[in-house]
Amino acid sequence: MSNAIAGFSKLSQEEKINWIANTYFSNPQVAISLLKSYWNTDEKVQKLHDEFIENTISNFYIPLGIAPNFLINGEYHTIPMAIEESSVVAAASKAAKFWSTRGGFKTMVINTEKIGQVHFIFEGDALKLETFFNKIKSHFFIQTESITKNMQKRGGGILDIELKNKVNLLPNYFQLHATFDTKDSMGANFINSCLEQFAKTLKEEALLYDAFSESEKDIEVVMSILSNYVPNCIVRAEVSCPIDYLVEKHIPNPKAFAERFVRAVQIAEVEPFRAVTHNKGIMNGVDAVVLATGNDFRAVEAGIHAYASRNGTYSSLSHAKIENDIFTFWLEIPLALGTVGGLTTLHPLVKLSLEILQNPSAEELMQFVAVAGLAQNFAALRSLTTTGIQDGHMKMHLNNILNQFEATEEERHLIRKHFKHHIVSHSGVVDFIENLRKLE
Repeated sequence: MSNAIAGFSKLSQEEKINWIANTYFSNPQVAISLLKSYWNTDEKVQKLHDEFIENTISNFYIPLGIAPNFLINGEYHTIPMAIEESSVVAAASKAAKFWSTRGGFKTMVINTEKIGQVHFIFEGDALKLETFFNKIKSHFFIQTESITKNMQKRGGGILDIELKNKVNLLPNYFQLHATFDTKDSMGANFINSCLEQFAKTLKEEALLYDAFSESEKDIEVVMSILSNYVPNCIVRAEVSCPIDYLVEKHIPNPKAFAERFVRAVQIAEVEPFRAVTHNKGIMNGVDAVVLATGNDFRAVEAGIHAYASRNGTYSSLSHAKIENDIFTFWLEIPLALGTVGGLTTLHPLVKLSLEILQNPSAEELMQFVAVAGLAQNFAALRSLTTTGIQDGHMKMHLNNILNQFEATEEERHLIRKHFKHHIVSHSGVVDFIENLRKLE
């Protein structure tokens, strides 16, 4: 049986749902009811969601939580986090509370440069191409003035354009490598519009350049596109305090804890298998805030993991040290974010999240996101180097197991009471539920 369909995009939403339900489900009505149960009851909001992407049939909900008590550069903030993984918001909140009495988080935006490239093939003399580029470089700026005018009013625009010779990587391969400042906008559309004009200018000017042969005038533009690798769009987040200040219930010996914590980070710096999981923990915090504020977490992930590999080996994004009895833990990550445009002015919960953050600039949002990543990493490493990570995580995961087995309120009470003093595991909870139900 073929499940192919022609003209699917032209069907109404109702027709699309009916086709899905009748093609893939033994009980189509159950599937239809489930999809429609996740529609927003406000028709205006639902229409807005329907138009975010193509072929929309329903909404896929992810919990939106908040992590309070983040003391950042002397001011308290509450950070919204959209994520489905158990214990992430709790861990971030716990780390925020821990550091709120130890000086809080310090942050700094190091740079905000973004990158776009025109990739092209030039079959000719590279020195002539370089001379040509230097001669027409100003034309790239002039012929994009209509695009950059508003961005320039906000203090942004094109920072520089370079010609890069990449023939050692690919025959006849060159780039126009451009840098941008897009202020509070993520700037993807702005950058790509500039790049496409650069490509047009490049081809047109080449045809008019007398020093080129006929074949050299025929420049092949392969593509014009921004890069999600932004190694010069960097934010730093840091916590530090005297070692003795680290003492708490699970850290009776702060010196031993600090030393073990630093060693755990050092392992992630040199061992890629550990670094991937270590950085995934950082991204639990980063992605949750990026998603809650309507930014592109896939772009952020790609750029950050490329940055983690910039020295030739995948390594930890965070670092720790002890100097003069002072414990310091920090990270520096690339973040290209926006607080205007895109979903930031459309999605109701994105607007709400930004209001919780007091309508930050893009640079301020970079700092909040970095702090969430550092807090998450600290919480994970503190657990790993003290009680172990599964104790807290599985207790948070207990709710998911109870929901999976549709536990009653009475069962939930008995299960929670039992596992307050026993190790939580999926099999252990299942066995306990089954034994309870045998007694009924």
